Amino acid sequence: MDHAAHARQTLLPGVGVRYDLVTEDNQHVSVVAHQDGRRFLAFHDPEDDDACKDTVPLAPHEAATLAKLLAPDPVVQLPGDIEIDLVTEHIPVTARSPYSGRTLGATQARTRTGASIVAVLRRTSATPSPTPDFRFAAGDILVVVGTREGVEAVADLITGG
Repeated sequence: MDHAAHARQTLLPGVGVRYDLVTEDNQHVSVVAHQDGRRFLAFHDPEDDDACKDTVPLAPHEAATLAKLLAPDPVVQLPGDIEIDLVTEHIPVTARSPYSGRTLGATQARTRTGASIVAVLRRTSATPSPTPDFRFAAGDILVVVGTREGVEAVADLITGG
């Protein structure tokens, strides 16, 4: 049976947002998402939610990698007789990118590579299905879906490689 977990969200003025989850085993886990992109994974005493047992600081790229590891792989859940040659990658937009400050439409990514930019992650927000007039900024993370070759071509395009 599939159980939905519910995280409680608490705004931390001047800091960011704290997300709390109590597991089925009554373990208390939090993620503090700082406004600057840093994340802290924290473990709390079930008897005293304010008593933090331990924390693990995570840089933005470490948090993204951990999220990938924790998320169920939807391809694994498909019937075994279906082969899908699709990958999903996170591609950063750096200040050196020729598309930093330019629109998604200017990239012509799907036309040029066959891969799609399906979302843009920006600091503490996400823009799913960005429109062609969406303007990229340095620090954005593009969520790209396509064949391995297509996704690599988008990475080359965005990085100017």
